Amino acid sequence: MTDLLPAIEIETAPNPDATVIWMHGIGDDGRGWSEVVPSLALPSNLAIRFLFPHAPVMPVTINNGMQMRAWYDIRQANLSERADVEGVRRSQAQIGALLARETERGIAARRMLLAGFSQGGAIALYAGLRYPERLGGIVALSTYLVAAERIGGEASAANRDVPIFMAHGTHDPVVAYEWGERSRDVLNAEGWHVEWRAYPMEHSAVIDEIVAAGAFIARALGGDGDARVAK
Repeated sequence: MTDLLPAIEIETAPNPDATVIWMHGIGDDGRGWSEVVPSLALPSNLAIRFLFPHAPVMPVTINNGMQMRAWYDIRQANLSERADVEGVRRSQAQIGALLARETERGIAARRMLLAGFSQGGAIALYAGLRYPERLGGIVALSTYLVAAERIGGEASAANRDVPIFMAHGTHDPVVAYEWGERSRDVLNAEGWHVEWRAYPMEHSAVIDEIVAAGAFIARALGGDGDARVAK
């Protein structure tokens, strides 16, 4: 059994009937993104439980083996050899455990959404597309698709139509803008609808991006249940 990661919990209203699990980037922790909730500008009628888990502390090869919070080791600067896939799968299992706990708390899978920035976004995509029950959506910011060549064969049938929101900075020096574009193109070619946004920023976030992500979450978890209307 996978131990549950510690996480900051924020509920937008009493008795939430939806959950968003939002994963931070390397070297950060759940506190870093927990302040984003008010900026999402979500409708007042949505009662959402936000979980901001803390990644485990581990040595990161590309940072000279320094110990820091990370979802997986980064071994190389290039895209094809960047991610430690075994570590990615460990994080996938940890996020799966959080999703299962939310099911036990009475939240239906279709009312759950995975979100993340950078490494956290990579895990949101990896875990979300492989989750055996249909989720409400995936938000992936300034990130890329790990093991893109495997996604067609490894994605769960349940999440073959899950809506995806991706955003990236055109001047990103950490996760190249082209990596995000390539990931989007792979997903589109495999049949997913990706709502794509580009912003003139580096490896960061801007308020327009956060508001757009909030609108996506509202569509995914709102009354109409359709996050695929925006182009």
